[in-house]
Formats: sequence, C-alpha cells, structure tokens
Amino acid sequence: MITGFLALYIFMLAAFTGYEIISRVPVILHTPLMSGSNFVHGIVLVGAMVALGHAEGGIEITIGVIAVLLSAGNVAGGYVVTERMLEMFKASKPEKKG
Repeated sequence: MITGFLALYIFMLAAFTGYEIISRVPVILHTPLMSGSNFVHGIVLVGAMVALGHAEGGIEITIGVIAVLLSAGNVAGGYVVTERMLEMFKASKPEKKG
C-alpha cells in the first residue's frame, strides 16, 4: 500500500514540475522543444510498456493500458509536429504553366 502512495506522490510531483517548466517556455520555442524531445517520449513509452508488463491487478493493468495509450499518442504527436515544422522550411516548388 505504501508503494502505491509513493508512486502517486512521484506522479503528482512530476506533473506539477512538468507543468511549471513548460508554462515558462516562450510560445515560439514550443515546437522546436517538442521536436527535439521526441526521444524522451519514446523512453516514456518503453517505461509504460515495462510497467504494464509487470502489472498484476485489474487497476494496475488499467492504469498501464492508459499510460501506454497516452504515451503512444504523445510519441505520434511529437513526430506529427516535427513533420509539420520541417514542412515550413522546405523550399516551395514553382507551378508549371502549360
């Protein structure tokens, strides 16, 4: 039971710290920051899968599935944002007349 409270405490501390750090980043840096940190999102996904693999009870499995789904969405979103950002820097092709 103590480990559950410890895990909840660590989660709440991480959520609060993450919110405080991201809220102080200038708006213009959000896209490069997200595209540069895609590897971190991948590590979170691997951690969620490992945690789900060690889950034993119904609540643990449910939380593990939610963690895997959210982290997979975060990874996919990071790559979508990176792709959109890179599209902005490509040279536009002139249209052919004829």
